[in-house]
Amino acid sequence: MANDVKLLLVEDNPMVLKMLQQALSPLAAITTAGDAADGLLKAVDDPPELVVCDYRMPGMDGRQFIEKLKSRPATANFSSVLMASKADISERLSQSDAADDLLEKPFFLKDATRRIKRMVDRIALEKMAKTAPSDGVVRGNLAQMNVIDLMQSLEMGRKSCQLTLTNQGETCEVFFSEGQVKHATYGSLVGDEAVFKVLRWTGGVFELNFEGKTDKETTQLNTQGLLMEGLRLLDESQRDGSGESAEGAAAAEAPTASGGRRKREEEEDVLLDN
Repeated sequence: MANDVKLLLVEDNPMVLKMLQQALSPLAAITTAGDAADGLLKAVDDPPELVVCDYRMPGMDGRQFIEKLKSRPATANFSSVLMASKADISERLSQSDAADDLLEKPFFLKDATRRIKRMVDRIALEKMAKTAPSDGVVRGNLAQMNVIDLMQSLEMGRKSCQLTLTNQGETCEVFFSEGQVKHATYGSLVGDEAVFKVLRWTGGVFELNFEGKTDKETTQLNTQGLLMEGLRLLDESQRDGSGESAEGAAAAEAPTASGGRRKREEEEDVLLDN
């Protein structure tokens, strides 16, 4: 579902460019550029929906590049991620609204991929919503975007909707208001426990009804809190040997997973810098 999102990757370091391209290719339709001038030409030729750009580049820096694209109506509609050093972020970019997200260098490749994937998923959901059928319900497969990715995308987009998840005859309903989970039901479970139960799902289908509303408020944690606590519980169940191993392992690989799994991934990961 997400790989129809058009992503323009601009980076003047060939090694970093190549590794990011390889990591992001399964997630989006990638176009690469080795500098801002090349990026401008490619953006005009095929306007991107997401721009991932280095800040320090010869000639035109990343902020100027994004501002240039935003100033042209034909290329103005995109989300953006700027890759920059900690010093540049604090001294030059902290007050800038040029980019939607700032990715601090150096970074681990897998961490960067996860951050960018969340934006790709959000854009993909917005595209689906714009092309929804006459009933206004967006439908998809959890094999394409799992529960954690869905919830993070809805939070980032500050969406208000009813999310219905169905897997092997089981159904969970989760209601969002401005990106925050307010009410959830799964069988006899209500609130936080209902959300925790379905975070491990990697199969099944989902429906998003942007007209779906409720007055009930049964959750205690916000969306990020639910995800973090749910993943912590999954990690514990795996360590205790009481979790559902296949589904739990898949969920533990999600963007915000912590603990031993995350540590092992970083040990095998690649650290990218200028």
